[in-house]
Amino acid sequence: MQVLVCNSSWLHSQNKFEIQKCFGRREVFLDGISSLCSNNNNNNKDSGFDSFNTVSHQPISAQRVVHDHNKDLCEVMSSRIPLTTRRMLFASSFVFLWSPQALALGDPSLTIEEVTPPVYPSQGLFSYEERIVKLFEKNTYSVVNIFDVTLRPQFNVTGVVEIPEGNGSGVVWDGEGHIVTNYHVVGNALSRNPKPGEVVARVNILASEGVQKNFEGKLVGADRDKDLAVLKVEASEDLLRPINVGESSVLRVGQQCLAIGNPFGFDHTLTVGVISGLNREIFSKTGVTIGGGIQTDAAINPGNSGGPLIDSKGKLVGINTAIFTQTGTSAGVGFAIPSSTVLKIVPQLIQFGKVVRAGLNVDFAPDLVANQLNVRNGALVLQVPGNSVAAKAGLRPTTRGFAGKIVLGDIIVAVDKKSVRNKAELSKVLDDYKVGDKVLLGIQRGDENLELPLTLEETTS
Repeated sequence: MQVLVCNSSWLHSQNKFEIQKCFGRREVFLDGISSLCSNNNNNNKDSGFDSFNTVSHQPISAQRVVHDHNKDLCEVMSSRIPLTTRRMLFASSFVFLWSPQALALGDPSLTIEEVTPPVYPSQGLFSYEERIVKLFEKNTYSVVNIFDVTLRPQFNVTGVVEIPEGNGSGVVWDGEGHIVTNYHVVGNALSRNPKPGEVVARVNILASEGVQKNFEGKLVGADRDKDLAVLKVEASEDLLRPINVGESSVLRVGQQCLAIGNPFGFDHTLTVGVISGLNREIFSKTGVTIGGGIQTDAAINPGNSGGPLIDSKGKLVGINTAIFTQTGTSAGVGFAIPSSTVLKIVPQLIQFGKVVRAGLNVDFAPDLVANQLNVRNGALVLQVPGNSVAAKAGLRPTTRGFAGKIVLGDIIVAVDKKSVRNKAELSKVLDDYKVGDKVLLGIQRGDENLELPLTLEETTS
């Protein structure tokens, strides 16, 4: 180690260092260096500088040696620090004088074994934990990851490219490769009005070895009113593990349920909760209201849509579809389409590619318009096509009388003695009927209450 010994009295003894004005610390340091560099051209080979930079190794004291201080300090510094700048000189001097050594706080007298806590063996899972783990392991292979695909033309090619637009979840419905998901999960692709058999999504299926395999999801059918869609993949039977469907009609508030899906792209994520409510109205992303919804506090986030809601027996009781939130993430209020509705819609989509609904084929007033016309109870008939079954049965539309006065049409207040409070409830009641079924409508016509028999006909979604 070299010790640089500097005698401050030497600076006062030199006549060449006369400071005639105030300088900053940086200017004094750098100008001093420059002065030394400018006055040593004749003595830059003096060998005394080496002794100036060395210290005696005698055990008593270090001997201070004073030599000619007009030696070429620049040459020495440049030989020791290549390409030295003034900023580097200042920084290196500061670091040399002031930088402390790092202090080690460890205790070398201790061994690794002494500071390592004991690791206790696992005692196994509790029974309820084991049950949940088994339910997840059994059903996770029935859950798929779905990426919506939108076809856009390229600028330099005549073909098209597939661009993923969104993602969600789905369930394996059967061994034929049918996948059930939400309408809005593949909504961007469906907005192009694709034909059955066209690719509208990419479907990732989890294999037994833990690898996800990608397949084209071809459109089979979709129903916007119930926010359901069916795709088909060409996958081998060993990859297709259909989910077991249960009864949502026997659910009770408070019983445990599980949700499996791909929230934010994290595939096969499990959340656990309870059934929080039944017969809720779901305001779907498709812009329609779905009745009979299941409410749960199991965390449902973007990406869970289309995934299964499973009861404590491992049966599908709903398709997760929506959340009530002001932040875009789970707030503990999620909704699922009940399996009873799914069982009515999906088989029709597979068989016909659409839903064949029984109805009246008449136009009803929206609830807001009905309220403005002082209709507080029932579904107000606006228009009745002249060749419809309803017209032949005598159902009257809303018209305008003399001087433009609105004459209210028939108001349907019941179907087979089942009360109907608005248009949405009428649709919900008619979902339980098939084409050709005969019903008895409860009608309010002015001040009269009538009953009108009518045969239901097919209506399209």
